[in-house]
Amino acid sequence: MKLVKVKGIIISESNYRETSKLLKIITKEYGLIGVLAKGAKSLKSKLRAFTTKLTYAEFQIYYKEDKLSTLVSVDIINPLVNIKSDLLKISYSYFLLELTNQVLKESNINKIFDILSISLEKINDGCDPAIISNILELKYLNYLGVNPNLDCCALCKNTNILTISTSKGGFICKNCHTNEKIVDIKTIKIIRMLYYVDINKITKIDVSDKIKEEIDSFINEYYEKYTGLYLKSKKFLKNIKNSYV
Repeated sequence: MKLVKVKGIIISESNYRETSKLLKIITKEYGLIGVLAKGAKSLKSKLRAFTTKLTYAEFQIYYKEDKLSTLVSVDIINPLVNIKSDLLKISYSYFLLELTNQVLKESNINKIFDILSISLEKINDGCDPAIISNILELKYLNYLGVNPNLDCCALCKNTNILTISTSKGGFICKNCHTNEKIVDIKTIKIIRMLYYVDINKITKIDVSDKIKEEIDSFINEYYEKYTGLYLKSKKFLKNIKNSYV
């Protein structure tokens, strides 16, 4: 056991006995770890306000490799107040936390922390949460080992692209097209841009509702076909989005 400071984001929390909590924290230094927050449910606890889901902070812990660590103190890095005051942004952020948790089960890579933290900060700063979520979903496919082909036709390598197909694994040219739905040419261009973009450099991306729907539809179908992940928060997010229409 050693006393260390780690930069992290609380992905989930659960009650432990009468007064404590069990936290799942994605950290930059150690990937996903389990942490016991003793007495954090107590009204008098200094940890109470800082042991909730979506807390982005520097955590001082007694670290135990491959075992449950113990929380000592918390220093907030970014309070994410704009997210926490907006139901839609909260819903997108919770979806990203659940997705990250699932991806880390397959690929516990430290770089994932950077992608998640930057994405949450962008949503907090006012970037479209739907677009930021799509970017993260596309980038996570690399860690899941099921990348779509977004450089050329997935079947013949032709670069004259007509549409995008889940069943065929990416872009499809006119010669290889059979009965796949033809999407807007802007959808093809933007989805490739989102796949390769550096999230750090994003300030604002304006995308029409129609294009966002086509991009989201492809990503949802692709995840369903190739990843096997089922996310409860995705279904809840869909209901929240519908209420905003």
